[in-house]
Amino acid sequence: MRRRDFLSCSGLGLAGLMLPHSRLVAAEELLGSIDVATRKSLADAALGAARQAGASYCDVRIGRYLSQSLVTREDRVQNVANTESTGTGVRVIANGAWGFAATNRLTPDGVAEAARRAVAIARANSSIRTAPVQLAPAPGVGEVTWKTPIRKNAMEVPIKDKVELLLAVNAAAQNAGADFVASRMFLINEQKYFASTDGSWIDQDVHRIWLPFTVTAIDKASGAFRTRDGLSAPMGMGYEYLDADPADKLQLPGGVVAYKRSYDVMEDVVAAARQARAKLDAPSVKPGKYDLVIDPSNLFLTIHENVGHPLELDRVLGYEANYAGTSFATLDKREAGFRWGSPIVNFFADKTQPGSLGAVGYDDEGVKTRQWDLVRDGILVDYQTIRDQAHILGKAESDGCCYADSWSSVQFQRMPNVSLAPGKASLSVADMVKDVENGIYIHGRGSYSIDQQRFNAQFGGQLYFEIKNGQVTRQIEDVAYQIRTPEFWNACSAICDESDYRLGGSFFDGKGQPSQVSAVSHGSSTARFDGINVINTARSLG
Repeated sequence: MRRRDFLSCSGLGLAGLMLPHSRLVAAEELLGSIDVATRKSLADAALGAARQAGASYCDVRIGRYLSQSLVTREDRVQNVANTESTGTGVRVIANGAWGFAATNRLTPDGVAEAARRAVAIARANSSIRTAPVQLAPAPGVGEVTWKTPIRKNAMEVPIKDKVELLLAVNAAAQNAGADFVASRMFLINEQKYFASTDGSWIDQDVHRIWLPFTVTAIDKASGAFRTRDGLSAPMGMGYEYLDADPADKLQLPGGVVAYKRSYDVMEDVVAAARQARAKLDAPSVKPGKYDLVIDPSNLFLTIHENVGHPLELDRVLGYEANYAGTSFATLDKREAGFRWGSPIVNFFADKTQPGSLGAVGYDDEGVKTRQWDLVRDGILVDYQTIRDQAHILGKAESDGCCYADSWSSVQFQRMPNVSLAPGKASLSVADMVKDVENGIYIHGRGSYSIDQQRFNAQFGGQLYFEIKNGQVTRQIEDVAYQIRTPEFWNACSAICDESDYRLGGSFFDGKGQPSQVSAVSHGSSTARFDGINVINTARSLG
């Protein structure tokens, strides 16, 4: 990446939107696509060249990766960036080893040359392999298409309208008492064409959206300040996500409002300004053991870090260690029927869930996506696999967890959507709170820390409310809860029903070396955890 390109996209998360080999473009260039006939002819040229060069298997990904980001602060626009990255990645097996090459030359000769380079690389790799690649079968599906079911393409909405929305958000926050406010909008469109020697030609059009903000309130007498981030979730949806639907609205204890499949950013930012100011006077938590009532807006990150990542099979096997370590959830634990959580805890993986960040029809190996159990009735039963890992677990097929963040990056195992199933019995948040004598109600993603095996962790949040004798009372501050993964999930004593189920998610989840980013959602209903250790995070600077 050129230094100028990096600086033009500076700001929270913006570097993550700059795709490999991307270029800055006008907004109008984010529309349209390469026609399917052209992509198929290019893919067939690569497949033919790979076979002719001696590959026993080949897959081709022709991708057009588009992003748009807008950054504002108070009444100023700080940055608008549109990027496009287009090219072809070719992966092959030759002599039992993998080879990969990529090119931005979208011509038959260009992709054929990439295929021949990939075969040459595979042959070189075969000299040091210890065992041949074993691919689980993925029957060809012919020519198919899949699209994120959007109603309004966010890329088609004029930048002027988006900027006006963000500036209106900032003004609303300041009118409600915020001293500073920064709002951002991130949009992604992945146009991906996959073809393989298995007989698949798959055309997919994937959309994602996120509108985060941060408000800051200052006590001018003392210089103390407090912030509150937005409580929205990034989603696999179009611009219709920002058309708040009152039917989606949930009124929660403590005066907190949540939305299930839409988002009222104005309502949230006004509440954020008031709650950030209330934090300045909120008492600091007394450390100790508490029963925690955790909202999905906070629990999603705990699921992500301490369930999703440790059940990635490459991390379990030690193949992935450089980026955030390995996993305590070794294969012997599954064989022994390891108790991950209490009997009401059920985790499932699902790359088909509507509105989720990870929703696609097929993964980047051409495997049709599906849902499967990871933890059933509290017992560890499965992991996440791709085609060359399935035989390790004795599976007949891949779980469809392969992904690359660019045509120029080789695809590898990435986390699917991993979610906590809602409780089976009818239970609202208000009813759950009634049974808590001494607890804390937690909302929003905060700071966190995890060890290198995903066993010990600490999580903060955005909003904390004291619960006394079944009542949500005052707002408190400086809360972080400490966990050991199995102890925490075994302390889960109640989960609200499906009416409270909501998605959270990570828009920029990093993994691998060289690093790649992916987007993944985690659903849950509000859950209760008994006797969890809470520390006070306040610091004395004098």
